[in-house]
Amino acid sequence: MSESIVIIPTYNEKENIENIIRAVFALPISFDIIVIDDGSPDYTANIVKALQPEFSNRLFILERAGKQGLGTAYIAGFKWALNRSYNYIIEMDADFSHNPKDLVPLYEACAVQGGDVSIGSRYSSGVNVVNWPLSRVLMSYFASVYVRFVTGMKVADTTAGFKCYRREVLETIALDEIRFKGYAFQIEMKFTAYKCGFKLVEVPIIFINRVLGTSKMDGSIFGEALFGVLKLKLSSIFKKFPQKKSTPTLNQ
Repeated sequence: MSESIVIIPTYNEKENIENIIRAVFALPISFDIIVIDDGSPDYTANIVKALQPEFSNRLFILERAGKQGLGTAYIAGFKWALNRSYNYIIEMDADFSHNPKDLVPLYEACAVQGGDVSIGSRYSSGVNVVNWPLSRVLMSYFASVYVRFVTGMKVADTTAGFKCYRREVLETIALDEIRFKGYAFQIEMKFTAYKCGFKLVEVPIIFINRVLGTSKMDGSIFGEALFGVLKLKLSSIFKKFPQKKSTPTLNQ
């Protein structure tokens, strides 16, 4: 078993799932994978299960009944990983918008360079998005600007969904209290980690819009993010967040 696991939520990803699994397992650093499938009618889960004998003890699947939301899929994956001995837990899309090769620098940003949460950032070195219409790029970019302004987080890509967590982060956050299920979930997790005193670092990536399959994004997702961040900020004023444990220095 690897010390790192990649969580991949799926809903109707039959065109991508085998290729993304093989791409992750071909990397020079060992990562396990757990697919969280929400009852895909296109039998995505069957493809994963057919691959499991080939990748014994490295490829896992958690099947859920029906679409329950991106946030709940990741929470289920986090809990599954925390019940095992993984030290680094990574979120990644199934559709190749996140390049599997970027898993290595994301992992190293936490495991080698001292980050608590590493974020695959589209906006930390300009705007690195390929094949999105301009309107969507602008909506995403200015949503991040808005979130940064409201929350005070020094993060260029606040809505990013390509992230690596050190185990302690997910053990500290009260996962059952995370309220958002859609893409505002990504903001809430970053903001909660930030309020708990964890170090968030950004790793520049190039985000490429999916080629195969159907996007799950729509305008309501951005609406949830925009209004949700105000609720997050207001509720944080009265909330006591558990804090990161201090790490002893070598001479202590």
